[in-house]
Amino acid sequence: MQVTQISSGRFHHFHLARQLQERGMLKELWTGYPRFKLRDESGIPEEKIKTFPWLQVPYMGWSKLPLIGRSNSLRQRVGWWGREALDWRVQQAINDPTILIALSGQGYKSGRRAKSVGGRYICDRGSTHIRYQDRLLREEHRRWKVEWSGVDPLVIAKEEKEYELADLISIPSTFCETSFVEMGVDPAKLRRIPYGGRLDRFHPVSTPDPQAFTVLFVGQVSLRKGIPYLLDAFSRFQHPRKKLKIVGSIVEGMEPVLASLPTDGVEFVGPLANTELVEAYSSANVLVLPSIEEGLSMVMAEALACGCPVIASRNTGAEDLFEDGKEGFIVPNRDPDAIVQALEKVADLGSLMRPLARQRVQAIGGWDRYGKHWAEVLRPWL
Repeated sequence: MQVTQISSGRFHHFHLARQLQERGMLKELWTGYPRFKLRDESGIPEEKIKTFPWLQVPYMGWSKLPLIGRSNSLRQRVGWWGREALDWRVQQAINDPTILIALSGQGYKSGRRAKSVGGRYICDRGSTHIRYQDRLLREEHRRWKVEWSGVDPLVIAKEEKEYELADLISIPSTFCETSFVEMGVDPAKLRRIPYGGRLDRFHPVSTPDPQAFTVLFVGQVSLRKGIPYLLDAFSRFQHPRKKLKIVGSIVEGMEPVLASLPTDGVEFVGPLANTELVEAYSSANVLVLPSIEEGLSMVMAEALACGCPVIASRNTGAEDLFEDGKEGFIVPNRDPDAIVQALEKVADLGSLMRPLARQRVQAIGGWDRYGKHWAEVLRPWL
């Protein structure tokens, strides 16, 4: 058997597809992305990429739609039907035994179909258990008095059915694994496969400005990413030439929170293309990712590959990527004091940490280790 993948967006699935293709394991990759958005995805034969973008495209560009673009409830529903439509379409396409690896929330129908024709189904969950995630994020929104309706109950119900149906559940970090066990999932069903970093794209192209100490954040400006704790820590970090660059879009509802926090020396850059991040990582002294909940954020590996040390919360999967005190620092969740202390250490030791950061990702082998681990998991079924 060969592997069929489902992923509405890019995420880590195109990296997986390249690894499977190199090993002769890839049958096809189904995605909600339109084909013209995938021109920079090399290493996967075009005929093996199947697109079904009819609802995913309006979901991706929702904020730009006139009149309805600010309706989060309607956007949430369009996102749900987009994933449902992709799942349904792949279900129709499966006629022979295959190993289906589907991003969570997108593989229940197709997973049942794959198993009914003698195949296997792996639910690939890129974050913590869906109910564990919902609990953490509800707590955070209550803490900052931001209205949030929680994870869509339809999504929670479908994902838990997928967890039950799947032969295996793949997760990227120890943090995710712990969440599944805490929520009652049999540990024997879990496979922890940490992500890698793209060495062909991410490598040092410059060095930090010696006249400044640049702190970088890359990701959505949201409560989930721990932005309030970063801004608090940065305001208390004592450095005469400090600046904070925040790369990413500001999610709706964050404006009042940001208005209540110190932002002196902070530059909100907005989103950057993935290819533009190389310079941002290379020229920064440190990347800080204080997330409340992540599976294993790929920006950490990208930064390390560019020689940029990382400060991350324990809830980012960092412990599966780098060593605390060597290539960066791993700090407790919701702890701005710990972030300040880590920033002070990077200010003193950063020049020594930069080559270690790069060496760490090289030792992992970019995405090769990820592909090797997947091959070991899949081999008994091939």
